[in-house]
Amino acid sequence: VKGKAVLLKPNFNSADAFPGSTHNTTLIGLIRQLKKMGARSITLGERCGPGSTARVMEEKGIAEICRAEEVQLINFEDLPESQWVRIRPSKSNWNDGFDVAKPVLEAECIVSTCCLKTHAYGGVFTMSLKLSVGLTHKRNMTELHFSYRSMRKMIAEINQAYSPSLIVMDALEAFVDGGPATGERKRADLIVAGTDRIAIDAVGLAILKDLGSNDAVMKREIFAQEQISRAVELGLGIDHPGRISLAADDALGREHAERLKRILQKG
Repeated sequence: VKGKAVLLKPNFNSADAFPGSTHNTTLIGLIRQLKKMGARSITLGERCGPGSTARVMEEKGIAEICRAEEVQLINFEDLPESQWVRIRPSKSNWNDGFDVAKPVLEAECIVSTCCLKTHAYGGVFTMSLKLSVGLTHKRNMTELHFSYRSMRKMIAEINQAYSPSLIVMDALEAFVDGGPATGERKRADLIVAGTDRIAIDAVGLAILKDLGSNDAVMKREIFAQEQISRAVELGLGIDHPGRISLAADDALGREHAERLKRILQKG
């Protein structure tokens, strides 16, 4: 991020308490760390849903945070039509592609921060790959939500439109069932950071398996999950759990990393 204009993408699907949405303390901490890392500027951009983006941001006090931290704010939902670009990937389950906010496509550097949670409405889980849904136009959501059989693949396909420079997953707490707004909550006490969306989501699924989650997570191998398998097919990141390198900065973290490695190896 050094010397770059950073677009920061949080998880504001709703204003529900963390992990239903990005914790404001995590957001502030990440903004300050990006500044320490030398970011030239930071712009927070998001499109919420199904509720109003403006209302979600108001309930979370995001405008006040951005003013206090000298961060620009873009509500993608308020962008005019000229600021949306139709993306039509050559290999896609979308009927005629999807619309992505132009500031995302023009961003010099993208940093995304996701939560760790299951998704009760067809996605199975929502982490870094599904975070990309908030970069698309709200009109695309009807097709996505009514395409139950291909929904997970369509989520992965959105990720062809951009590539983040850094992903930070706040897994201090997780929804192990339910989600994305509310659900059964367990503590994981972890922050996971990396540059590969497939690796981040695979590690997130390993954490859910370690905590104990629902059947959709526990009874399916990590790389057999459709979001991940489709992302692998599209070449969006690593293609095998053996290619994930886990590093930690203390003995407890290394112990936890070893446990997650074993889960990843088993699938």
